[in-house]
Amino acid sequence: MPTTGEGGRGGIRALTRFLGISALAGALAAGLVVPIVGLAGVGTERVVDSLTSLPERLIAGAPDVRTRVLAADGSLIANLYEENRAPVGLKQIAPSMRHAIVAIEDSRFYQHGALDLQGTLRAMIRNRADGTTVQGGSSITQQYVKMTLLENARTPADQRAATALTYQRKLTELRYAIEVEQRYSKDQILDMYLNLANFGDGTYGVQAAAQHYFGVNASQLTLPESAMLAGIVKNPSGYDPVSNPGPATGRRNTVIGRMLQLGVISVGDANRALRTPVIDLSQVHPILNGCANSAYPFYCEYVVSKLLQNPALGDTPQQRDHYLKTGGLTIRTSLDPRIQAAAQKSIDEHSKPSDNTIAAVTVVEPGTGLVKAMVQSKPYGYGMHETAYNYNVEKSYPGGYGGFQNGSTMKAFTIAAAIQQGIPIDYQINSPDQIDLSNVPFRTCKGWTRDGNYTPKNSTKSGDFTMVDGARYSVNTYFLQLSEKTGLCAPATIAAKLGMYNAQTLKPLDQVVSFTLGVGYVTPLMLSNAYATFAARGVHCEPLLVTGITDQNGKSISTPAQACKQVLEPWVADGVNRVLSAVMEPGGTGGNLKFGNWALAGKTGTINKNLAVWFSGYAPNLAAAAVVADATPPYTNLIGQRLDGQDISDPTGSGTAGPIWETAMRGALQGMPRDHFTTPPDRVLGSYANNNSSSNQNSNSNQNPNQNQPTPGH
Repeated sequence: MPTTGEGGRGGIRALTRFLGISALAGALAAGLVVPIVGLAGVGTERVVDSLTSLPERLIAGAPDVRTRVLAADGSLIANLYEENRAPVGLKQIAPSMRHAIVAIEDSRFYQHGALDLQGTLRAMIRNRADGTTVQGGSSITQQYVKMTLLENARTPADQRAATALTYQRKLTELRYAIEVEQRYSKDQILDMYLNLANFGDGTYGVQAAAQHYFGVNASQLTLPESAMLAGIVKNPSGYDPVSNPGPATGRRNTVIGRMLQLGVISVGDANRALRTPVIDLSQVHPILNGCANSAYPFYCEYVVSKLLQNPALGDTPQQRDHYLKTGGLTIRTSLDPRIQAAAQKSIDEHSKPSDNTIAAVTVVEPGTGLVKAMVQSKPYGYGMHETAYNYNVEKSYPGGYGGFQNGSTMKAFTIAAAIQQGIPIDYQINSPDQIDLSNVPFRTCKGWTRDGNYTPKNSTKSGDFTMVDGARYSVNTYFLQLSEKTGLCAPATIAAKLGMYNAQTLKPLDQVVSFTLGVGYVTPLMLSNAYATFAARGVHCEPLLVTGITDQNGKSISTPAQACKQVLEPWVADGVNRVLSAVMEPGGTGGNLKFGNWALAGKTGTINKNLAVWFSGYAPNLAAAAVVADATPPYTNLIGQRLDGQDISDPTGSGTAGPIWETAMRGALQGMPRDHFTTPPDRVLGSYANNNSSSNQNSNSNQNPNQNQPTPGH
């Protein structure tokens, strides 16, 4: 061994006195008064000043813990994390794991104080003799302190200080280690250590490591599995069994040998463990991170976009994002896997990812606003036939596409306005094939508007129609004349109250002459939720995706609550339901979409040049909107484009988007109650009051007008 100079011997003697007195006194304060003059290579005054300026206690913030996003049934949607960690108590960690880590990292852990004086001095002397780095000899408590300081380091300077190869850093750790030992029991320290340590391949803490490498909980670890994990801690990348199985095997065997040497295990245990392969790569369970790896990536990303707007998670979006990925939160959502599967099955049956059109559908629960499903034809990704756009939602975050024009689905709001103004649903208007509305004034909320050259046509029938038949056949000239009578302010106000706005600009829909035939850009989520208000007898609820947030201690965190409000009189909504039920009757534009004996109502929508077609409809307990559209600029007519691998020859709301809606709703409603819509009062029905035997209606005219009205929160 090379000889050391006088300064080196003095430094070691001073260090010995420091360590000895600190250990004997059990408090670092005693060590600080010991002269350490002459400590080789270290500025004594600087070291003392640095140590005395430290806080008296180690400030150990909560370690980064992965967040879970859950579906309504508790199943996992996604993990969000910066460090993949899931803390568990010491009693939830297998004894073999506890024995293995103590054996290889600090075999005298339960016998010595904050530091193992023998091991530390041995390592210090070796380092001084070799003239190399500070290494070895750290107790588990010291290692925990080092990991905590590194975990707390948020700046590059803090990170360098936490890993600096200096005696100053070592002494800092010693001071904190003594304080930690005074504050916590050995078992508590071991628990914190095992939950904080890096176990390689992106896993932190023994629970995440056990789940990742072996697909088990930490309580189920076997001896060879425990020995492998214990061996990783010294060099998480070098002993990573996935990328370095050879070194990992050697290190695991070293741990087993050490456990045998200490008498922790028997020779038979050791031999059996040594014969076990270090890892079965086919059994490695990656804990996937982020929404992109979710089974429901679009829904998940939309949920995250809403969470980033929640001030309870931080003052800025950046702080909220960090908390989401480190706070160990449990995010509960409204997604219903059964209904989601029904919607996905429909999309799969009626479209293909390779189509040059897109198809999308959203399902919402009336009376609660719970978003039950959100599906589209192109899968998440950046490759061929993939997309990162969510075609179901507004353009309020980078992935939100921002909707499509929605055509005649807007007629529902004109119907509501007319009924609200006392116009019965048997109100007749002569509706020719074409009318001239050029320069005809239409009343708005701020005055009047007109179109200088507007001569709209029907795409279906012409003649004298009631509101019911006008909706059944989607007669454009009927509803344009009806909106001239109601004015544009009333239907626009109702639409706004039902959550309709421009999904591109996030501003109110324009009050233009053609409002009732489609205006602005809307989304399947927006339209399904608006129609859900009719199903809920005028109770509008804001779309609700996040139903609860708890931190890792089970404490609730504030999140926007269910927001439901009666925005239409129940009898107005009942009238709309009666009119839109006719659409689903034989001969109606949605007649081919009715199934079983369900009470159903809905409306088709086709926009100019057939760039998009819609069907939005509902039962009393679920509402959905489906769209098929060209989503790739420059937008072109759907005629000749592909859907489900076939060329579209006649794009319509009923024949193109309708089957997606029908299949999704048929599956989603399976097993749910067959409720009925409430019959509107005679003043709304007019002449239909004597002819109201439709299976969609409750025939009891004497029923309580509030019967079947959804209660917010139920």
